[in-house]
Amino acid sequence: MEGKTAVITGAARGLGRACAIAFARAGADLTLVDVAGRLPGIPYPLGSESQLAYTADLCRDVGAAVLVRQADVRDLAALEMVAADTEERFGAIDVLVNNAGIAAPSGKPAHEIDVDEWQVMIDVDLSGAWRAIRAVGGHMMRRRSGSIINIASTAGLVGYRYFAGYVAAKHGLVGLTKAVALDYAPHKVRVNALCPGSVRDDGGMEGRMLSEIARTLDVPIAEHEETFVQAQPMNALIEPDDIARAALWLASDDSRQMTGGVLTIDGGFTAR
Repeated sequence: MEGKTAVITGAARGLGRACAIAFARAGADLTLVDVAGRLPGIPYPLGSESQLAYTADLCRDVGAAVLVRQADVRDLAALEMVAADTEERFGAIDVLVNNAGIAAPSGKPAHEIDVDEWQVMIDVDLSGAWRAIRAVGGHMMRRRSGSIINIASTAGLVGYRYFAGYVAAKHGLVGLTKAVALDYAPHKVRVNALCPGSVRDDGGMEGRMLSEIARTLDVPIAEHEETFVQAQPMNALIEPDDIARAALWLASDDSRQMTGGVLTIDGGFTAR
């Protein structure tokens, strides 16, 4: 990734931080994007400004040049400004990692989801990715080069009880991946999706997605890892670095003939 620039959304913590560190170690320069604050209707704290700054420091420590931007993926103008600032600072956008996402509001049957709960889930997890693609896609097409990686989920491949909004958004993200891949293929811009399974909330990454899903399902936090492991054929949770390494491969020339693909990293969960 030497000489390349990656834009990573949802970079303050969790998979976003893991991807940022992996790309930095591989030699990429970075624009790290996160809302870095609370959003109405989301029942748990999102990444903070201090967490975003810490991710940036970790990347700088391994030699990356880093641009930090607070932006809400529901705000197209903000994402267009991120793209413009990245072009001005680094001259190019080679990679987009669409990682920003939420797991809740969830935990109820479809008919009990209210309109605002449905809207915020779709707006962040699906439309947010489209907005980021819209912000950088033209630049990549003009350069006839680029890799877009959408972080979906096994919920983009199978259903989960009481997660209709999340499942719909992630299925939509997989469909968006395939459609945009065909749009951009003649221009040598690749678009792929990563579908992680149950990812462990690594303390160093400050992730909390799995524990939030457990809370939504009324699974005791002290028991949530053991509970999720029981559903894993390989008897282990996915590590954030597993996903970061896969994203790095999709961004690199090693995957130059892969577009419109869905790379599933779930320990065999969806093979059953």
